[in-house]
Amino acid sequence: MRIEDRLTLPRPPTAARRPLRTHVHGVELVDDYAWLRAENWQDVMRDPAVLDAEIRGYLEAENAYMGAAMADTATLQERLFQEMKGRIKEDDSSVPSPDGPWEYYTGYITGGQYPLICRRPRDGGSEQVLIDGNSEAAGLAYWSFGGASHSRDHRYLAYAVDDKGSELFTIRIRDLETGKDLPETIIETRGGMVWAADHRTLFYVRLDENHRPLMIYRHRLGTAAEADVKVYEEADHGFYVGLGETQSGRFIVIHAHDHQTSEAHVIDAATPDAMPRCLLRREVGHEYHVEHAVGPGGERFILTTNSGGAEDFRICEAPLRVPTNPADWREIVPHKPGCLILEATCLAGHLVRLEREDSLPRIVVHRLADGLEHQIAFDEEAYSLGLSTGYEFDTTTVRFTYSSMTTPAQVYDYDMESRRRTLRKTQEVPSGHTIADYVTRRVLAPTKDGETVPVSILYHRTTKLDGTAPLYLYGYGAYGISIPASFRTGWLSLADRGFICAIAHIRGGKDKGYRWYKAGKMEAKVNTFTDYIAAGEHIARLGWVRRGNIVGHGGSAGGMLMGAVANMAPDLFLGLIADVPFVDVLNTMLDKDLPLTPPEWPEWGNPIASKADFDRISSYSPYDNVRAQKYPHILAEGGLTDPRVTYWEPAKWVARLRAMKTDGNLLMLYTNMDAGHGGASGRFEQLKEIAKEYAFALKITGKMAV
Repeated sequence: MRIEDRLTLPRPPTAARRPLRTHVHGVELVDDYAWLRAENWQDVMRDPAVLDAEIRGYLEAENAYMGAAMADTATLQERLFQEMKGRIKEDDSSVPSPDGPWEYYTGYITGGQYPLICRRPRDGGSEQVLIDGNSEAAGLAYWSFGGASHSRDHRYLAYAVDDKGSELFTIRIRDLETGKDLPETIIETRGGMVWAADHRTLFYVRLDENHRPLMIYRHRLGTAAEADVKVYEEADHGFYVGLGETQSGRFIVIHAHDHQTSEAHVIDAATPDAMPRCLLRREVGHEYHVEHAVGPGGERFILTTNSGGAEDFRICEAPLRVPTNPADWREIVPHKPGCLILEATCLAGHLVRLEREDSLPRIVVHRLADGLEHQIAFDEEAYSLGLSTGYEFDTTTVRFTYSSMTTPAQVYDYDMESRRRTLRKTQEVPSGHTIADYVTRRVLAPTKDGETVPVSILYHRTTKLDGTAPLYLYGYGAYGISIPASFRTGWLSLADRGFICAIAHIRGGKDKGYRWYKAGKMEAKVNTFTDYIAAGEHIARLGWVRRGNIVGHGGSAGGMLMGAVANMAPDLFLGLIADVPFVDVLNTMLDKDLPLTPPEWPEWGNPIASKADFDRISSYSPYDNVRAQKYPHILAEGGLTDPRVTYWEPAKWVARLRAMKTDGNLLMLYTNMDAGHGGASGRFEQLKEIAKEYAFALKITGKMAV
């Protein structure tokens, strides 16, 4: 029986066609569904109730259609949800991170949707719950914790909350002696914050009227937020501003950056009234990160930099007072082509770095006194590695988290002098998990231009690799972000039902070094799409799956990937899941007032200023390339208050697909009317969204009854 015959489709809604005609570089653009973009979209971010009634009506009609089309999966969705929930230890907590007399950690309670921020005395004693997310979120449709930072004397806790999904975070400050919040409230921030050494000064990032993080402000306890002092403002709206501090705590660091250039300004944490000092003026293409070293040889800055042709970065020491002249730097970790330095942190006696070579990460410890290095070794064919240095500086211990597609996460404390690792926690799977029941593999998919794309694979040991199994293929491929081959409890539900699950490590990420990123952006962007197609075709050539029985999945820029391959190779895929998909690329990059547009130009190109960029983006923008052809089954998902990929992108895309495609396959749009880019905020509500996606994959592959 054909898949089309197995689906009973209710009548879908139809969006009105109201052509909007514009001219760019002498080319007429016709957008039939531009009306779905609310004129007051910025107000909608702050109050979803003000959305235009006609637009709301259309989105709700699409939601109702999806509900009807997926009604036969209701029992399956609940079963998937319970399976995934059963793999979560509900009363869980992170490994405590010590800081002076206290150790801090995050916890969850049975039945609780949201985290608890806790601490306890380092030498033993009762737990203190500093923030109870479940109480804070009571009665709200959405609640997201944006992070917390305790003052250095442990008296105050600054914490950030978003209650709309629009990433407009409100910062409050809690007196930990009384348990009460101070009167001052700081609104419309990015969420990041750093305390100065005086315990009473807080720095934070503020957004401008276009939702861009461009300003750093200084707040003094006991004063109104309206009196806060602006200490930095970024004049170039193509740059974003972030905030951090060196591991030593000596310097507060302001990062200004786009996708190819960075600039750092520092403030001595002991003199918070001082204005920021720029370390290295920005040069297009120069990226660097600042750390601070103390010890033999005195104080100095540690720079992780791609200067001097170090595409995959090198690490240098620079004078503390005047680090601006590269002639005064001393290289301590040279550049190694193809070995990408992902991050480096300086502790009192050691420099520890996370790097990736041949698509696999590793940790390298460098002793500052004599330059001796050693690696922390791992055995599996494909795995994920995370590095954490905690709060303290004067320590020989570093923490890392290891997992693979079959191995649950393991948290280790590693003594860099004795080289002993201590297992602090293994991720529990309460419903049970037998590693030997699953197989993880890594294959290399050849491309037409001679590259090979790494593909990380998971399947149940009983699954036959004879072409009968469907493939669930995840991809992203943008901004240099690499998708780790880590443990995903949700994928077990698919693997247990006979799916082969895979991650395509395509160009646009940094899986094979910085060059892998450059080979998937700007003029080379199409490589991202053809790499993903090559990954699916290679697994089909191996005989493990057949063409047309692949379910693709990607979110955000990965959602754009789904839209592009839907146009380019629709016959390869049975279905596509596109989360908050960036599919209206051309129109978005032509709108300089949208939050992300100017900072995105170095990634995609500027079609306003460049006809070549305009033509290139026009050639692949998923919305603009929808045509009269057959398409796979598609589930598209958006968030009404999403500031990154605005809700109208998936809405317009689905409307155009529905008007032009020539098949009877499922095409569904779901818009979360209470959330933004990350979807539902509660940990169990997130599982319900995942269950819906997996139910879609099982429905179209005929595996609902498995």
